[in-house]
Amino acid sequence: MAENENSQPLLRVVSGDPTPEELAIVIALVSARAGASKPSEPKRLSLWASKGRQTRPSLGAGFGSWRASSMPR
Repeated sequence: MAENENSQPLLRVVSGDPTPEELAIVIALVSARAGASKPSEPKRLSLWASKGRQTRPSLGAGFGSWRASSMPR
């Protein structure tokens, strides 16, 4: 039984006529969302495993930049 009989309901149907199955799904989703914890911080990758390491830096405009664009780094 509820601790306080005069408390507000947690969920209220405003419009429509949902079936008991539909209400059960909504209640399950809301309670699962309320019980979910914050996602942990993403794991930091080492520079060795970083995908950014595989990309080539952009080339700036200037003298000889067209020649340097085809040279290996």
